[in-house]
Amino acid sequence: MANLKELRNRITSIGSTMKITSAMKMVSAAKLKKAQDAIVQMRPYASKLTEILQKASSTLDNSENAYGEVRDGNRVRMVVISSNRGLCGGFNSSVVKKAKSYMEAHPGEYTIATVGKKAHDAFKYDSRKVSSNIELWDNITFEGAKQEAQTLMDGFIAGEFDKVVILYNSFKNAAVQEPQAEQFLPIAMEEKLGGEPEDTTEYLYEPSMQEILADLIPTSLKTQFFAALLDANASEHGARMTAMHKATDNAKELQGDLKLEYNKARQAAITNEILEIVGGADALEG
Repeated sequence: MANLKELRNRITSIGSTMKITSAMKMVSAAKLKKAQDAIVQMRPYASKLTEILQKASSTLDNSENAYGEVRDGNRVRMVVISSNRGLCGGFNSSVVKKAKSYMEAHPGEYTIATVGKKAHDAFKYDSRKVSSNIELWDNITFEGAKQEAQTLMDGFIAGEFDKVVILYNSFKNAAVQEPQAEQFLPIAMEEKLGGEPEDTTEYLYEPSMQEILADLIPTSLKTQFFAALLDANASEHGARMTAMHKATDNAKELQGDLKLEYNKARQAAITNEILEIVGGADALEG
């Protein structure tokens, strides 16, 4: 049985850890509300914009819509979105695992751009891929997302790669985040949505469909990239809040067990002292 001093030190140490995890839980809970509101408000707009884009761009040929050109090459730029910090459960490991499984299932010549240090650390020693880190995670803004999305779009148009895929955690709720592999470029045409009832909505374009889509397509792609960042941001805070909640509960349970062990050890020590006193008194009387 551990001595009393060692048990006291462990109880104190766990108490300090419990204060830290509890504080981190509260900070993440506060950040989660703001991040959750941002993605919930963004999703309907981004979803409808993408739907309109898919329907309209499916009527254009490659000369009119360069972002929809499906190529035979296998050069893929993968954007993996993670966080800069850990202590958020399986948030980072799940998206890295999803990226690796995607590459195994879809062989090709991959280059990886990461958002967040954890994904960058996971791939930087992989000699088969060239990794670069996009500094966006600590300050997610539409302006920043727009610039990085434009870089990806320019690279696709220039022929640097034939396909762009975004890997990120989709926010479901505070306890559930699902890793997603989303095709960014070329634009997925409407037929990819097979199985759904045909939508007979007709759109009127003024001044012309080509002129409108010339602005709509880049805007939709930038919005899609920004929405993925917001999704991942909300997922991180939800994952960290859940992880710290569990860590706090585990620390509290362990602290309770150690206190019980400490009380037992203390009681045993007192009993031994009493026995020694009684034994000494009996020896003097004898």
